[in-house]
Amino acid sequence: MSANKVKRVPMPELAVEERVKTFDEVPLGYTEEQAVLEAGRCMQCGNAPCIMECPVNIDIKMFLKQVSLKDFKGAFLTIKKYNPIPAITGRVCPQETQCEGVCTLGKIGDATNIGKVESFVADWARKNNVREEFDVVERSQKVAVIGSGPASISCAVDLRKSGYQVVMYEALHKAGGVLQYGIPEFRLPRDVVDAELSYLSDIGVEIRLNRIIGQNVSFDELRDEYDAIFVGTGAGAPLFLGIDGEKLNGVYSANEFLIRVNLMKAYKFPEYDTPVRVGGKVGVIGAGNVAMDAARSAVRLGAEVHVLYRRTKKEAPVRVEEMRHAIEEGINFVELVGPVRILGEEGWVKGIELVKMKLGKPDKSGRPRPVPVRGSEFTMDLDTVVVALGTRPNRLFLSRVPGLETTDKGIIIVGDDLATNIDGVFAGGDAISGGSTVILALGEGRKAAKSIEDYLAG
Repeated sequence: MSANKVKRVPMPELAVEERVKTFDEVPLGYTEEQAVLEAGRCMQCGNAPCIMECPVNIDIKMFLKQVSLKDFKGAFLTIKKYNPIPAITGRVCPQETQCEGVCTLGKIGDATNIGKVESFVADWARKNNVREEFDVVERSQKVAVIGSGPASISCAVDLRKSGYQVVMYEALHKAGGVLQYGIPEFRLPRDVVDAELSYLSDIGVEIRLNRIIGQNVSFDELRDEYDAIFVGTGAGAPLFLGIDGEKLNGVYSANEFLIRVNLMKAYKFPEYDTPVRVGGKVGVIGAGNVAMDAARSAVRLGAEVHVLYRRTKKEAPVRVEEMRHAIEEGINFVELVGPVRILGEEGWVKGIELVKMKLGKPDKSGRPRPVPVRGSEFTMDLDTVVVALGTRPNRLFLSRVPGLETTDKGIIIVGDDLATNIDGVFAGGDAISGGSTVILALGEGRKAAKSIEDYLAG
């Protein structure tokens, strides 16, 4: 096999010295020639394991073939049959553990860069004003979709394509959920999110912003007005450590930090009203994608950043690409440490006490369990601490839905068809998982849409 088949076409990226000073997107995107070459590396294997591993089962084999033949419109229409937001998923999906992770070519060289080709196709379609083509046969039945994140988007799109009248309720002033507030511009530009979301309005989904269900509109009112309801409220409530000092000024949850930076444009203060304080030295607790988003944002705000992680980089759940970018951008990984307490002075963070850890036997995650080393405590000076330990569903919303069954952690309980215990109410995305990926949420939204159709058909 030729060398150009084994090695993937390199993705051009913004130079490190430039990107740490800006929130501009780091990958610059393939040119048409590069996309054609990369798509042409696909072996077009018979069993196409990439399709089976994709949570929305995109016909990856077909769209790569179409790109290799320069049929970019055909490739776009192929993807859109399965995925309503390809410009987003192409950028933020963990392809290396899904489609690319099982790519046959990956057994002898580099897997096909499916994600980057997908985002190229979606960007090309936007630049050339190419839209999906389909006819809608209108139905009278109405469905309310609560939330506007990935699961809600795919559920709303599939229901609208089937002719149902769909109204989406969003608590914030912009639609998109985690896509809008949780992922920084250097990974997912806001103009990409806005363009993908404009598709909802184009096909007739009504989006009502600044609507908090249980406050502006009661859940019972929705049940009276709509024939079915989809709950895609996500998991926006942060988890904390439960240690001394977490209430000091200068301690952020990753949610608050990223909302200030992403949705409220804190990095453009005072042009925008929302400030964010980082000081000279920031500690980020955790090593997932959200932790890396916070750490890389803090670097761009001028801080020296330390990721404090109880395991090693090898066990970190962050995407490989995000880890590489973080290291390139000068973020320091302090491995095998656990937070003991956050230190303060006059109400503000001044440092953190850490304990050294060693790795023990595997826990239920399959990774070695971190065990504190007795007597190994030490301190580190910090101005800001960002806690990035994960999230759970918002209990405020759940408390306003009488009778809805949840786990003790607030995760909505559903059946195989994603139906809740309340008749006509379905749920998906992080609200039923506690936190997952964009593409898995899209898959659940599509599954819920099919179940809602079956329910409405009696």
